[in-house]
Amino acid sequence: MSKNLPAINKTFESIKRVDENGIEFWSARELMSVLSYTEWRNFNLVIDKAKKACGVSLQNINDHFVDINKMIKLAKDAVREVEDYKLSRYACYLIAQNGDSSKVEIATAQTYFAVQTRKQEIFQSLDEVQKRIFIRNEVAFHNKKLFSTAKKAGINNFGKFNDAGYRGLYDMSLANIEKKKKIKKGELLDRAGSPELAANLFRITQTDEKIKTDKVRGQEKSEKTHHSVGRKVRKAIKDIGGEMPENLPIEKNIKNLKKEAKRLK
Repeated sequence: MSKNLPAINKTFESIKRVDENGIEFWSARELMSVLSYTEWRNFNLVIDKAKKACGVSLQNINDHFVDINKMIKLAKDAVREVEDYKLSRYACYLIAQNGDSSKVEIATAQTYFAVQTRKQEIFQSLDEVQKRIFIRNEVAFHNKKLFSTAKKAGINNFGKFNDAGYRGLYDMSLANIEKKKKIKKGELLDRAGSPELAANLFRITQTDEKIKTDKVRGQEKSEKTHHSVGRKVRKAIKDIGGEMPENLPIEKNIKNLKKEAKRLK
């Protein structure tokens, strides 16, 4: 079953959407197909069970299962309004746990979410230094993916493309960020704390996804996309009352922390 985990991961993440506030969500109708349910009435029973489990865990059900309606096309250009839900990641997890485990897709999804939950538990047990190293490595990995995507999209000036994302997230250029934080050129991500790194990681992964999904092409359009995603991440931080990234304090250079961790080992 573990061999199916990468496939489930890819499929589950590919149907993920991001709303105007930068919050990730999944459509219940699309998840139904991924989990191999063919009839809404049967899948809706699973959703009802998941809702009850959500309530038992003292979570606000409406925060994780948001009622929405969508229009579907019928024969001869007719359309019909159908029930749907805007689901959080936690809601998807509960649906998988309450689904028909005789279905290979459900059983695999249950294992996938169990693995993800365990990863989260491990992550939460890490101290701040380890968290920074972990997120910084993720940023480096996904930055490489983003630049590969940008190259395929026809980007020839990666500096301007990269700066567009920073201007969106920080409301200033990279040079001005470094000046404000009084750090050396190229040190920003290595001197950032966990919250700032996490904001940049979200900016990077969502830009990569949007360029691919929207089939963005060309330097100018790609820069606009990167800037737009950065602005949405910034707005999400503002909406929840978070500190703007340009105002967050700098930390000890993560390269030095890695050396220290290596010596300790």
